[in-house]
Amino acid sequence: MPLPQKSPQYSCDRCLPARTVTQGLEDAHDSKALEETCLSSHPLMPGTSKKAPGAGIPSNPENPQSFCSSSIAITTTSTSELNEGSDSQEEEDSTSGAGPDAKNVPIDALDKMVALSVDFMLFKYLKKELMTKADMKIIIKGYEEHFAEVFLKASERMEMVFGLDVKEVDPINHCYAFFIKLGLTYDGVLHDKEGIPKTGVLILILGVIFMKGNSATEKEVWEVLKLTGIYPGRKHSLFGDPRKLITQDFVKGKYLEYRQVANSDPAQFEFLWGSRAHAETTKMKVLEFLAKVHGTDPSSFPSQYEEALQEEEERTRARMSAMAISTSVATTSF
Repeated sequence: MPLPQKSPQYSCDRCLPARTVTQGLEDAHDSKALEETCLSSHPLMPGTSKKAPGAGIPSNPENPQSFCSSSIAITTTSTSELNEGSDSQEEEDSTSGAGPDAKNVPIDALDKMVALSVDFMLFKYLKKELMTKADMKIIIKGYEEHFAEVFLKASERMEMVFGLDVKEVDPINHCYAFFIKLGLTYDGVLHDKEGIPKTGVLILILGVIFMKGNSATEKEVWEVLKLTGIYPGRKHSLFGDPRKLITQDFVKGKYLEYRQVANSDPAQFEFLWGSRAHAETTKMKVLEFLAKVHGTDPSSFPSQYEEALQEEEERTRARMSAMAISTSVATTSF
């Protein structure tokens, strides 16, 4: 049976402690402390791309590798790369009198606010604390009127890169909590140690495996990961040693199966879904996620969609059968 989804251990009551982070900062009349608290824990998160979604990246639905990697590759573009040439833009803005309150805010300024917001969201997730709208507005001080846009983009990045959903759990006090996507219970963060959620990488690999026919060679997986800036043998600034992550950590957690391809000479290896992946999520959920980040519909991929539907039907029949047996046993006992 599927394992219960891992949920953050916090209560909405924590939105309004006697002295919140927000209140403390307001007392100081400065947002610097909150920014420094967040940035001291994590480096600046990846920024958004200046290009339109999908620009320069193939998006042929018939190409599973392209499909699985395109949106993730865009999302993980680094802020430093995007800020190249921004000096001239800032000079233009200063001479024209444009400021944070102007209708047309420079994209680099909003990108920085999104990156700061992602940093803060990660900080709150790792501390297992709720996040408030008031906290967020302090993080993006000077750009409060763009809160909705910044919050949306930051939430999307949490989803695409780190595999985390940002959900409002208290509409009155505007409190938000973080949940691991697709019913998975693994985030790759070791207890009592600093780290970054790695569920986004896991979801990407599960997607590659499914789109490749339920098994993907190691070469195929690395070809996709390389498009996101993750290379074998090269330590990643966010995810550490990627080879260890996918061939040991994910395998040990039973989310991936890593085995030698039969009759391969020289030896080649392939990845399959592990037992825990089958128990916690479904092919339909993974396909819906991949379709969402790519801006399309699951039915646009007929063979995968049909397979996912068939699995859903089999799971439904299995649940109904289990319920019938349970009811029969209970009736007999009675």
